[in-house]
Amino acid sequence: MLTVCLLVVGCGSVFAQGFSARDLQRAQQSGQGTNLYGSNPYEQLDGEGDGAEAQKADSTKKERIKKPLESYFFDDSVRALPNFRWNLDGRYNRVRMIEMDTTLTDFRIDYPFYREDVGDIAQGVLGQSSMPINYFRRRQDFDFTFAQPYYAYTYTLENVPFYNVKKPMTRLDYAESGQKRYREENFGIMHAQNITPSTGFNVEYKSRGTRGLYEWQRTKNHALSLAVNHTGRRYSVHGGFYNNHIEQQENGGVVGEWAIADTTFQMPSGVPMKLTSSKAENTYRNNGFYLVQSIGIPLQRMTDSDFSMANLSAVYVGHAFEYTAWSKTYEDIRAEYTNERDHRDENGEFVASKGEYYKDWYINPLQTRDSLYERRITNRFFVQAQPWDRNGVVGTIDAGVGIDLHAYSQFAMDDYLSGSYEKVKKTDYYVYGKVSGKIKKYVNWDGNVEFHPSGYRGGDLTVGANLALTGYLGGRPLILEGGFSMDRRSPSYWQENLFSNHFMWSTPLGKETETRLEAKFSIPSRAFEAGVWQSVVLDPIYYGADAHVAQFDGEVSLTGVYLRKDFRLGGFHLDNRVLLQWSTEEAIVPVPLAAAYLSWYYEFWVVKDVLRLQLGVDGRYNTKYYAPSYNPALSAYYNQREIEVGEYPYLDAFAMAKWKRMRIFLKYQHVNKGLFGEGAYFSAAGYPLNPGMFKIGISWGFYD
Repeated sequence: MLTVCLLVVGCGSVFAQGFSARDLQRAQQSGQGTNLYGSNPYEQLDGEGDGAEAQKADSTKKERIKKPLESYFFDDSVRALPNFRWNLDGRYNRVRMIEMDTTLTDFRIDYPFYREDVGDIAQGVLGQSSMPINYFRRRQDFDFTFAQPYYAYTYTLENVPFYNVKKPMTRLDYAESGQKRYREENFGIMHAQNITPSTGFNVEYKSRGTRGLYEWQRTKNHALSLAVNHTGRRYSVHGGFYNNHIEQQENGGVVGEWAIADTTFQMPSGVPMKLTSSKAENTYRNNGFYLVQSIGIPLQRMTDSDFSMANLSAVYVGHAFEYTAWSKTYEDIRAEYTNERDHRDENGEFVASKGEYYKDWYINPLQTRDSLYERRITNRFFVQAQPWDRNGVVGTIDAGVGIDLHAYSQFAMDDYLSGSYEKVKKTDYYVYGKVSGKIKKYVNWDGNVEFHPSGYRGGDLTVGANLALTGYLGGRPLILEGGFSMDRRSPSYWQENLFSNHFMWSTPLGKETETRLEAKFSIPSRAFEAGVWQSVVLDPIYYGADAHVAQFDGEVSLTGVYLRKDFRLGGFHLDNRVLLQWSTEEAIVPVPLAAAYLSWYYEFWVVKDVLRLQLGVDGRYNTKYYAPSYNPALSAYYNQREIEVGEYPYLDAFAMAKWKRMRIFLKYQHVNKGLFGEGAYFSAAGYPLNPGMFKIGISWGFYD
């Protein structure tokens, strides 16, 4: 109730930064509107019909003018946009701006994990798990580690989008491919609307999955986000609900690489898989609620000309709450698979063999039903000081304290007698802080620290610093960025404690420590970007060749070099991304030496300012290495050392068009199948990529 009241009060006073009282007075005297940023539906006279005309005629009455957005989160350049969106920083009183998805750029890429740099190691089809090829993009702080491979499909507090729109916006997305029996479907709907310039809400729903080209490969992936935001002059609040639901049939990969590389089956559904007879399946469920709010206390008197607190000394006091609960259920039945070409005998003939995917059956020797649950309740209290100017040399000084309440439950042998699962509860305390600032448009800097003095993750420490320098050549920005971080982190609960039908361990693990340096140089106007990372990881935790959790006693050094350059010759576009990586311990952290994503296309107007068209090819490639494989019972990628994967170019041919507010794409995925390459089109070891499929997609935006 208090939050609702504050929302109502906060909505009553909304001004735009830079719009002065003198401007308002002149507009009133001249009878003109006060539109600073183009057509603004919020700037209208009160009343309708005869009542409104009477109000105009009465010179003793002043027109009531509704004021535009005035939040300190957004500068003038952002407020001038007709629509914009952002993500919330759950620790600090800030937001992160993200681009609106309305252009042709990357629209044809329907697998979301392929949109970042060179893409991901993937199981193969839409809705299945993946892991970034770029080691330096892999998240290390995911609480429920079993859901981490689905990071590209799930909503979290960090990636829930918020919108500010001048007019109600609705967007529909749909893509499909293949015959009905094997169809992939990708559906999304978004609606965003502002009640006032400072207060809005949005709903997003995404449904993605496939019936499976290969046997026992069906996936269903649903994600829902309901969000509301108020970004007022002094008070701000972000709240909402998200839900993630994932179902995946697990086929365990091919019985042998020969089934893809050396044999042509009439249909992909005929390719023999390891777990098709076991009917293995994973189900994940997640619900989350959050409320992050802050109120500003100006330390200088605010006048009518101060329409934002961004340029005043101020203190902000806030609170963040989040509740999130995950569950995972894994089921299978015991069954053998047959490898028709296990090896050759002395006469050169193939010899078949039978095997089982899992070696151990601890609880039930005939079937599996593992159930795991994790809940986290987070409360954070923070203070942000703004000594002079939010964009000053010392812009903001942040400090906060947090407490996380964790609860874990899983099946144990004692549960046979008790008839119920017992929960393990843990409490984590931490303090954190950050200092940031900028010098005009040339320098941005920040430093941060987080320490866990006691509790579940006592002794964990994170320290970081970033610096960005911007110069200008002919009015074009040249940006040099650098960063340092040191992260000492505890293992997750599930890495130390697991009781399931196929895997069982209860082993204390030590903390792992990672020190990282990074630098990046970019020229946005030239579509050029070059970056380098250097990381040293002490005592890393990983899943070994037998898929069991392990900890390496020593250091692993990793180096990454990334280069992006987009060329344009008339209507021809040659977009290129290349990543080089080195690991001193490939058995612990395997990475390919080189990986690349190339997109070459021709773009032109079919009808000037009405219909724009792209015709081109996307290509992905990486050198051979012992790529990780995926274990369904653990929902984790592990470091197998039997099969090398790579040196296969994977090409998609596409045509894209934008007609007013509608975008359309036609694509044939894996257009080069059977034309060249060795035929072993794997990304994760044992899991073949899509063998070839025609796709069509459409996105339509409505702004009424």
